[in-house]
Amino acid sequence: EVQLVESGGGLVQPGGSLRLSCAASGFTFSSSAMSWVRQAPGKGLEWVSSIYSRISNTYYADSVKGRFTISRDNAKNTVYLQMNSLKSQETDVYYCAKVSGTGSYECWGQGTQVIVSS
Repeated sequence: EVQLVESGGGLVQPGGSLRLSCAASGFTFSSSAMSWVRQAPGKGLEWVSSIYSRISNTYYADSVKGRFTISRDNAKNTVYLQMNSLKSQETDVYYCAKVSGTGSYECWGQGTQVIVSS
């Protein structure tokens, strides 16, 4: 069974930084593209970033370009999201997702809460 476990969330001040981690198991991690998405209270899901498998090309939503960095460590079956210069409106639950070959989200983690507040 595919398992995705996010960690690293917490409370930070505006302008601060956090690094999120997603530990994966139950599939060949090195062959799968991965994504980060987020959800604000009462809102829909927002795509944040994706990273390909073998080529490791990266992609970002316009709202986070220049501030967030996605990376992966295939030896540890882990994908990361480094978040810098966080804004108060980015108080969301952040999820990682396994991406299929056709670009759909095959499965999700339980999420980790990020609170950006003074």
